[in-house]
Amino acid sequence: MVSVEKERAKLLDGRSVAEQIKKEVAEEVRQLSEQHRVKPRLVAVLVGDDDASAVYVRNKVRACAEVGIESEQIALPAATTTEDLLTVVRGLNQNDDVDGILVQLPLPKQIHEVSILESLDPSKDVDGFHPTNVGLLAMGSARFVPCTPAGIIELLVRNQIEIAGANACVVGRSQIVGRPVASLLLQRHATVTICHSRTRDLPTVTRQADILVAAIGRAEFIRGNYIKPGAIVIDVGVNKVTDVDEARGMFGDEADKRIEAIEKRGYTLVGDVHPAEADQVAAQRTPVPGGVGLLTVAMLMRNTLQAARWRRGV
Repeated sequence: MVSVEKERAKLLDGRSVAEQIKKEVAEEVRQLSEQHRVKPRLVAVLVGDDDASAVYVRNKVRACAEVGIESEQIALPAATTTEDLLTVVRGLNQNDDVDGILVQLPLPKQIHEVSILESLDPSKDVDGFHPTNVGLLAMGSARFVPCTPAGIIELLVRNQIEIAGANACVVGRSQIVGRPVASLLLQRHATVTICHSRTRDLPTVTRQADILVAAIGRAEFIRGNYIKPGAIVIDVGVNKVTDVDEARGMFGDEADKRIEAIEKRGYTLVGDVHPAEADQVAAQRTPVPGGVGLLTVAMLMRNTLQAARWRRGV
């Protein structure tokens, strides 16, 4: 018998979908300005000097400029207290010129994160983390959908991947990704399983999934034996790998650029999925970077546009 080598998984390109969404938002922003003299405005609050958070905020501010949304960044010192940050948020809540407020997470340890999220005006909570918005999403009447889960659904829909009737498995149960994306998949008629650190025999569970979402925050955690042949794999993880041999093991023949990145800046960004192994099993998967992260920013732009429309009744 002649063995036939399996075709490698197709990459789901987040960049092209993100650019398409941003073009749509830019056109709506233009029309909103011309017809109603309204220009959406987003304020991003960054506390401390975390390098990754600073990069994320810069990317969001840059995206605002691309689509015509006004933006402002408020940078606060690492020693900021909960009360200090609450004062800033309350001021933004009361400022009628501000349509969207984004408090970049994670916050320094001394700040009570829940208190900050609960203090946001739900109508300006473009991240969708306020309890009111979480509840509306759970009821199927979302005002703002958290940006990463919303981006995942857009990626699936725009690539004509059937959700209704599919077995979907979400690995990770955070309020930022795991739980909301599970809710969105359920609302689109998938049969959904949520897995986490206490799930018994995890690979057996994940191998049942037609759509597998990895959002657990551990590099190369999802190996080839976790994946059903022909599955769609959505990799939400963003992790740093600093070891050249580890990168070579993850990327095989395509490791050269990753090794170059490690030698140049000390690390390369990878997801929660082992790419080389996934490519031998899955039908399609998202790369890291170049996948879900770009969609997160695009959906933030859409949420800010929606906030401006709803708040101003246009």
